[in-house]
Amino acid sequence: MSPVASNLQIDSARLWETIHETAKFGATPKGGVRRLTLGPEDKKVRDWFRKSCEAAGLEVHVDALGSMFALRKGRDMSKPPIGLGSHLDTQPTGGKFDGVLGTLAALEVVRTLNDAGIETEVPICIVNWTNEEGSRFAPAMMASAAYVGDFTTDDILSRKDAEGVTVGEALDSIGYRGEKPVGTQKLSKFVELHIEQGPILEAEGKTIGVVDSGQGVLWYDGKITGFESHAGSTPMPLRRDALASLSEIVLAMESIAKKHGPNAVGTIGEAVIAKPSRNVIPGEIAFTMDCRSSDAAIMAALDKDLRAAIAGIAARRKVEVTIDLVWHKPPTHFDPTAASRPAPVTMPAISTPSCRRRWCSCPARTASATTNLRTRRRSIARQAPTC
Repeated sequence: MSPVASNLQIDSARLWETIHETAKFGATPKGGVRRLTLGPEDKKVRDWFRKSCEAAGLEVHVDALGSMFALRKGRDMSKPPIGLGSHLDTQPTGGKFDGVLGTLAALEVVRTLNDAGIETEVPICIVNWTNEEGSRFAPAMMASAAYVGDFTTDDILSRKDAEGVTVGEALDSIGYRGEKPVGTQKLSKFVELHIEQGPILEAEGKTIGVVDSGQGVLWYDGKITGFESHAGSTPMPLRRDALASLSEIVLAMESIAKKHGPNAVGTIGEAVIAKPSRNVIPGEIAFTMDCRSSDAAIMAALDKDLRAAIAGIAARRKVEVTIDLVWHKPPTHFDPTAASRPAPVTMPAISTPSCRRRWCSCPARTASATTNLRTRRRSIARQAPTC
């Protein structure tokens, strides 16, 4: 084996090509990617990933929740490997880089080590976690959460999507319910490369940032029950309008998040009117709420204020509103020393065309990060987006 290079760099052009190669699986007309977890497109990219890892000399196995582990042996196989990776599933209107960058960059690291003839002291394991996005099945970060013991395997396998399909059924349909129990593959550390998922670095003209905490998350499923009545014959003061009630809840969410800002955000991302009609006042709406903060006290205040505001709106508008907390992830604060430690190596940036918009949904961004298995600490780097 050759001595370790002092300034080893990846082949950024190869990584760029690999990212665009996988973007064909679920490509959308606007240049994004729709690759929902455990669907046909996810199977295609998983098959590609397995083949590519095996071509790089890695041993690939899959656990009971479909997470993929690709092992590169090291000199000391008695030590657990360092994990590298992220995920390959996307949002319904996802971009080419979210999650994929971390997984394919890990593959590029292995390819670079292979090219240089370098044998590492400890093994390296590339990981593709199942359902990190949470867009088809709730909660997000599903399989990695089960890996660290936050959920049981049976619990996750029984979760259903909007069509009533369970995780177990979806895994079987694409052939990715593995035989290895969740948690069999031990990892000593986990390093993840990730894009910035917001406009802050770009707005501040900065290239890279270090994440010092993981946001806490509150997910709610809500339902408003009013009364369906004729749009032409029901006077305004006598209406029990579910949609108008939801409109007030949306504005209350925005106001409460701003009140507790800047370290608080709130979003109502889904709303479905039951049996909608142009000339009928909506009588029932199902909706979702997403609240986040890295401060546990603020999270508690968000919950309290939202419930109080919703109760007031329901009473005034004479509707019934139920909200169920379906996911509560407490915030995580990372070790200050680790968070401030400079990266020992520099990954070369990927050259991309500039975007005419200041912000878009398909950013080309690079990043480096170190995390432990329960918390995801990420250093985030930014580049000009491409659309």
